[in-house]
Order: sequence, then structure tokens, then C-alpha cells
Amino acid sequence: MPLRRRARSRRPGNRPASVFLNIPYDEKFEKLYLAYIAGVSALGLIPRATLELRASVRRLDRILALIKVCPFALHDLSRVELDRTPPCTPRFNMPFELGLSVAWDKFGSRPHGWFVFEAKGFRLAKSLSDLSGTDIYLHNGRIDGVFRELCNAFVRRDLRKSLPKILRTAGVRSAFEARVFRDVCVLASASARRNVIS
Repeated sequence: MPLRRRARSRRPGNRPASVFLNIPYDEKFEKLYLAYIAGVSALGLIPRATLELRASVRRLDRILALIKVCPFALHDLSRVELDRTPPCTPRFNMPFELGLSVAWDKFGSRPHGWFVFEAKGFRLAKSLSDLSGTDIYLHNGRIDGVFRELCNAFVRRDLRKSLPKILRTAGVRSAFEARVFRDVCVLASASARRNVIS
């Protein structure tokens, strides 16, 4: 799915917001790696990764520093399977960094939105059941899937954030009312125009 419009997610001073990319660094993931960078950039946001920071700084400190300065974080957990190189082990880096991001969202001094991406449906429910109730953005290991789910993540976030105000304005408690439906549709269209590229 092609991206359609440039996002207007701006920080104070009219600078684009930065996005921490917690993604695998391996050759098999290269196409999706490029898709994340292209998609985040196309949304008008700045991709950030530990690769860009000085190697002289401890890796964990680099990760924490980036999470703290990024209002958003994308966590791709599609590499949770065992690798084939003995000893066969799962890759815990991405889930660990997701945990750091969740902790910063809960206890940090700045707002921090985090999103979880996966290639296979239902796998995360088995491998990380603590995330039950969290939206998982399923890209199916495809470039167009990454683009589609990046757009979905940022549009859904706008809708979730705005729903309580829409309900208060309509004077109702349920999202399943005619006026609420109409208002959510208007907001979804506006959010898509802001967050998706042509």
C-alpha cells in the first residue's frame, strides 16, 4: 500500500518528531529495514537507531538515550524464533528494548508512544502474552505490509487519543452511537491526511 501524504507530527520549534526503530539488523531483514526507514521518513518523522550513535558508548546506554528523546518507538518482534547457529537461541534484544520503551512510557518524564509490529499472526500471543490487549501491527514480512501498518499505527493512535473527548462532546458513554461514528470517521479522515503520504 503506497504512502500518501506527509505527516504533520511536529515537536516544539516545528521540528519533526523522532521515532526509535527497534528492528533486527540482519541481511534477511534488509528490505523491511529499508521499508521502515522509508515509511517513517515519508510520514514526516525522523527515524533513529542505535547504529547512528558512537560505538564507544555502552549499547544499553545508547538504547536508553534514544528511547528517552523519541516521542515514538516502533518495535518489530518478527525475529523471535530460534536461530540455526548453535547454540540455538531466540533473539531477546527486540523484546527487551520493547520492555524499556514500555517502562519509559509508564514512568518517564516525557510522553512516549510505542507500537509493536510482527510478521506472523498469533505468534506474539504465545511468545509475549503480557501484551494481551495491545494492538499488534501485522506486516506479514512484506514491504507493503510495513507501509500499511505504519499508517495504521499513527491513524489509530489519533483515534484512541481523541475518543474520550468525542464521547464527552456527544454526551454519551458508548462509541457505538450514530454521532460518535460520524465524528470518528471525520477524525480518521483528517488523521489519514496528516499521517499518510502520496
